Amino acid sequence: MDEKLKQVEQILKKYGQEQLLDGYNRLPGEKEKQDFLNSILTVDFNQIEKLFASCKESKDFSNSKIEPIDYVDKSKLSKEDYEKYEKIGSKKIKEGKLAVVTMAGGQGTRLGHTGPKGTYDLGLDTHKSIFEILCDTLKEAREKYKVDIPWYIMTSDENNAETEDFFKKNNYFGYPEKCITFFKQGKLPMLSTEGKILLNEKGEIKEAADGHGGIFQSMLKDGVIYDMKARGIEWVFIGGVDNVLVKMVDSVLIGLAEEKHVLAAGKSIVKAGPKEKVGVFCKKNGKPSVIEYSEISEEMAAETTADGELKYGESHILCNLFNIKAIEKISKMELPYHVAFKKAKYLDKDGNVVSPTEPNAYKFEAFLFDAFESLDDMAILRVKREDEFAPVKNAEGVDSPETARKLYIDFHNKNK
Repeated sequence: MDEKLKQVEQILKKYGQEQLLDGYNRLPGEKEKQDFLNSILTVDFNQIEKLFASCKESKDFSNSKIEPIDYVDKSKLSKEDYEKYEKIGSKKIKEGKLAVVTMAGGQGTRLGHTGPKGTYDLGLDTHKSIFEILCDTLKEAREKYKVDIPWYIMTSDENNAETEDFFKKNNYFGYPEKCITFFKQGKLPMLSTEGKILLNEKGEIKEAADGHGGIFQSMLKDGVIYDMKARGIEWVFIGGVDNVLVKMVDSVLIGLAEEKHVLAAGKSIVKAGPKEKVGVFCKKNGKPSVIEYSEISEEMAAETTADGELKYGESHILCNLFNIKAIEKISKMELPYHVAFKKAKYLDKDGNVVSPTEPNAYKFEAFLFDAFESLDDMAILRVKREDEFAPVKNAEGVDSPETARKLYIDFHNKNK
């Protein structure tokens, strides 16, 4: 018997995952078999056991001290403060101390689009894709600050080749190719309700992206942090691909973080109402944090301040700035994983593809905002929804191409 196969069998027996070899003999050739065995040897089975155990745990915040977090309202800054922050931030940008990261690992499936979400045509007269819309902001910054800001794009195994091809085909939208770096998001196996690792339709380990919180470890693993340090980067803006009004280069945000001597800053918008399904910034046991809408009580969500504003009303919109020192520290930590129960196609022991009609599998994701709790403090900058937040998430209705397109057009008409 092949030594590697024997080694794999021993490991799988130890962890009760022998089902993974059910389809081994159905794999078409020796290369596929060796690749499959190699993929099993890369799995951290101790981690898998911990992740499955976490599926049965419920979060309890009763012993956590939750408090509102301080914020600065960008629209209410005095002229002196605005100019002070802008001057500090502009200096850092001109010195080449800023890089931006776009998280673009997802597909546009929910939009009815085949391909990476960033390649989606928003429906403007110009027919610009989301990637080109984001690149426009970097080209504007180049005009303003006379510097090429490095742009790092986190893709996935699923869409990396297509994303890179799209950029090449479009000549990098007129931005220097040497300033654009692609790296891949991490993945974790999906588990059945019995804690068994599933196989996908091709007979490979079924994996799912490990959430936006996995970005720090991916940056470490793929050499992105090393590359940033070699370029002299101090501040890194991290945002999602699906916000077409994202302001990736914001001198005021950088200036605020510098002035407050913190290693991170985040942008917030006012929560639309107590029941809006968004995570909100807060302090948890004295540390900056984000509490999810599902984790906050109705009473806490509806609580107001003396001036009638929601006490917990600073929505986290995935627009964050990190000092490179913070990124390096967080990249060596294990952020907690959150469990999602999903419908997942899989291969049964007889090699049949099963397409469930109900959720049947656990997926594990780390959330970027869990990293905040490793910091002593962070700065929060409240911005206007209509100026900086136009997400493209759903095919129609709220946060759809239609609503994002209107916000984008209105913003640019207003700022002509």
